[in-house]
Amino acid sequence: MPPASTKASTTHVDADAVVDIDTDSRLAPSAPGYRRMSFALFAAGVATFALLYATQALLPLISADFGASASAASWTVSAATGALALFVLPMSALSERFGRSRMMTVSLTVAVAVGLLVPFAPSLEWLVALRAVQGAALAGVPASAMAFLAEEVRPKALVGAIGLFVAGNSIGGMSGRIVTGWAAQLWDWRAALAAVGLMSVVCVVVFWLMLPKARHFTPGSLNPLALAKTVRGHLADPLLLRLYAIGALFMTVFGAVYTVIGYRLVEAPFSLPQGVIGSVFLVYLVGTVSSAAAGKLVARLGRRGALYLAVSTTAAGLLLSVADALAAVLAGLVLITAGFFAGHAVASSSVSRTAKTGRAQASALYQSAYYLGSSVGGTLGAVAFHAGGWAGTVLLGLVAVLGVVSITLYGTRVARVEQRQLVALRTSRPSLTGGVARV
Repeated sequence: MPPASTKASTTHVDADAVVDIDTDSRLAPSAPGYRRMSFALFAAGVATFALLYATQALLPLISADFGASASAASWTVSAATGALALFVLPMSALSERFGRSRMMTVSLTVAVAVGLLVPFAPSLEWLVALRAVQGAALAGVPASAMAFLAEEVRPKALVGAIGLFVAGNSIGGMSGRIVTGWAAQLWDWRAALAAVGLMSVVCVVVFWLMLPKARHFTPGSLNPLALAKTVRGHLADPLLLRLYAIGALFMTVFGAVYTVIGYRLVEAPFSLPQGVIGSVFLVYLVGTVSSAAAGKLVARLGRRGALYLAVSTTAAGLLLSVADALAAVLAGLVLITAGFFAGHAVASSSVSRTAKTGRAQASALYQSAYYLGSSVGGTLGAVAFHAGGWAGTVLLGLVAVLGVVSITLYGTRVARVEQRQLVALRTSRPSLTGGVARV
């Protein structure tokens, strides 16, 4: 017979195992609720990004209808992404008080309602204003979705659940542009925006019907002082600041390229019809692959090595796209998209790894920087295109790429200095086993 202490220990371990397996009420992949939740958030992701970038493939038509320049029409995209950037952090705080499910439901409902009004905008100014309201409303989805998944899904299934939500984002951004492109070719840009609005209504109804009730949310209090303290702490962290800047600069390139590409392809020597221009956004599928491969790149090259590869790929795509050959332009878009999504995946995942407390706020700040980069990139890209054609937009993109390289080189230098200090400290104190863990 084993000793009593051993038996007690075994019983304790078995009890823990039973608790872990039988009483963890969070969702597992085998549970019907998990599949319903995944489908609901996939639909939410599709609606969010279809609405957010609904006008991007239509900018040449909007310019022609209102007699507006590319830079003026680009505000129909920049206003939405800029408002989302400003409202992500406040929405994340509201979700702590009122619940993730409620915040996502209200946000999507308001955004879809505004989306049904957008096609009837009587002027460009009204269109921009409605798009800004829509972007502010949509901020509640990214501000709440990740937290909802973290609370309701078992840890081992969390990556897969988040992956489906991100896939919904990608599919929504791509499908929205394709739908608007072909609908505009058949009818006009207003009918195209109406088609995206109706598609989003279907997605939101699916979300309402499929999302299971939250069972692990605990309401918190709205404490502006505590929130401000957490935000100040994140903004005082040099590594987090570098990651925020990298995300914003990558998105500046992406926003500039995809805001302006329609203007380039509709002009000579390409003169493509609107439906074909919308189909160009199928290139987004490359980004889905490259973002999924980012983890393997980091494992092989390290975070900074993966960033160097991503930024080099983006720069190569920008330079290749200058050629007046459709094959070269499309190949350039493939490289830009692959580099952007890989860099974004590395930077965004590094934020969660770096922040030791207040991870929700750290992630919200990254999203604010990310969408602010989209807004700035879209506007400046159009201004550069108006001033210098596609070469002007490419030059803007290369400047942003140079910014990413500079930040990454600086981070490499800081890491090497810290490593030398750690080695020196360990040499002087052989018993030391801890050290600086900044990368």
